[in-house]
Amino acid sequence: MKENKEAGISQNDSKKAERPERKKRTSVKENKKEKTSKLKIIPLGGLEQIGMNITAFEYEDSIIVVDCGLSFPEDDMYGIDLVIPDVTYLKDNIDKVKGFFITHGHEDHIGAIPYVLRDINVPIYATKLTIGIIEHKLKEHNMLTKVKRKVVKYGQHINLGCFRVEFIRTNHSIQDAAALAIYSPAGIVVHTGDFKVDYTPVFGDAIDLQRFGEIGKKGVLALLCDSTNAERKGFTMSEKTVGKTFDEIFADHKNTRIIIATFASNVDRVQQIINTAYKYGRKVVVEGRSMVNIIGIASELGYINIPDNTLIDIEELKNYPDEKTVMITTGSQGESMAALSRMACGMHKKVTIKPNDTIVLSSNPIPGNEKAVSGIINELSMKGANVIFQDVHVSGHACQEEIKLIYSLVKPKYAVPVHGEYRHLLAQARVAEELGINKDNIFILTSGDVLELDDEKAEVTGRVHVGDIMVDGLGVGDVGNIVLRDRQHLAEDGIIIVVLTLESGSGQVLAGPDIVSRGFVYVRGAESLMEDAKHLLEDKMQYCMDKGITDWGKIKNEIKDSLGDFVWKETKRRPMIMPIIMEV
Repeated sequence: MKENKEAGISQNDSKKAERPERKKRTSVKENKKEKTSKLKIIPLGGLEQIGMNITAFEYEDSIIVVDCGLSFPEDDMYGIDLVIPDVTYLKDNIDKVKGFFITHGHEDHIGAIPYVLRDINVPIYATKLTIGIIEHKLKEHNMLTKVKRKVVKYGQHINLGCFRVEFIRTNHSIQDAAALAIYSPAGIVVHTGDFKVDYTPVFGDAIDLQRFGEIGKKGVLALLCDSTNAERKGFTMSEKTVGKTFDEIFADHKNTRIIIATFASNVDRVQQIINTAYKYGRKVVVEGRSMVNIIGIASELGYINIPDNTLIDIEELKNYPDEKTVMITTGSQGESMAALSRMACGMHKKVTIKPNDTIVLSSNPIPGNEKAVSGIINELSMKGANVIFQDVHVSGHACQEEIKLIYSLVKPKYAVPVHGEYRHLLAQARVAEELGINKDNIFILTSGDVLELDDEKAEVTGRVHVGDIMVDGLGVGDVGNIVLRDRQHLAEDGIIIVVLTLESGSGQVLAGPDIVSRGFVYVRGAESLMEDAKHLLEDKMQYCMDKGITDWGKIKNEIKDSLGDFVWKETKRRPMIMPIIMEV
């Protein structure tokens, strides 16, 4: 067929003009056929919450995943360490999944990688520092040799399946942050990741606005833009402004020890603290496991410059006068086990808070952490420390004017706000509408929605299974809602255990019922209550024997019902009641 066509084209007759025309029409038809499929955007987490960011992009037989983050437990998730996304959809379509593209190295974007990649072992693509942090995480989980990783440079394109992905330089509160231009047969999608526009970054270059504009001129199908600060007007301040604040603090507190708590991942912030400490002739101690890890990785990869003889070990702290030392630590969010929290409550083995210490909280409380941060400030203040917590932080996220700038450069047909609670997504939707994007082309999704789109139309066509998987110690997913409900019940009302021994065959009570309680009442102060409860149970067991009830399930239910009603009547509490029957 091919040879005949070529022969036909080479002939010098009227068919020579006709055949190329026919071929051209066929190629247009084929091109249309190629685009009959639609691109699916499926957020598997990260919407209607801060954290656990993970989004799947699907076109025919190819899926790529952007980010793979965790979130931290809510107050009512007793004993839970981390929460990771349920990726059942990816497991069910494992043959389609080609790789993970990571925008930057924050926990809410990389924290779930060691857990998710146990089941979905595909390559990871990210920038140098991000890969460095991921490798440390994989090493801790003994997965370093099992997972393929590729360091990507800005401007580089990665081809996977139906997709081509380009990394674009952005600014954030951690270095090496990237936006992604995702090229698919249906069109180009731009995913900003977490970003801000910082014209004077501490390290590296400013955001590549030129590239955003160039991609915008090609025609962008959809923009997935960071919404965290979408409610705030104006611009986010440059990270360098914090450096000037540090200089003022060091100048005003020359005769005290300075302890600064900040996010471990904010390497630029740490760099500015070290620069200021060096200027004022102070030695620097880095404390807190995550802080030590991140600074070690950043230093090794050349993302932080520490002058010689500036950094000292915490053991050497006693060899220097207080006014010649600075400590950089974790705990700016009031986390109970972080270094600053342990110092505040006197549990830290090597550092004791002294009167007149100057303590700087260089961060804003993440929504939900306000009470914990306030508690830390109060505890430190009661120990005589001078706590500074205002004007020593700038956000790593874009405010409204920066969001407008990105929209104006990219000029997307569809707007899909991401990364934030519902109110943040709504605020960005309003910004997009102000910029002239049709209201019908703005999609506020929830995790699990399937948004199908092409150049002609976009709509939510269905849902996939999503959810939270709780990590408790080494257990992943073995704590669900029922276990959490029991933990909440125990935490609120305590437990009563009823122990009795029955004779095998006859069902006669040989011992008990004995009552043990924990978290319900202090037994020594409630002897009469416990005595009455015991008599009640003895009567109930006599009733069971008289009625010939020997089934253990029925006996346990009788005990639970009668004791539960009695305790509620006497105390207005509903402790968990657990009967234990032994047979001899």
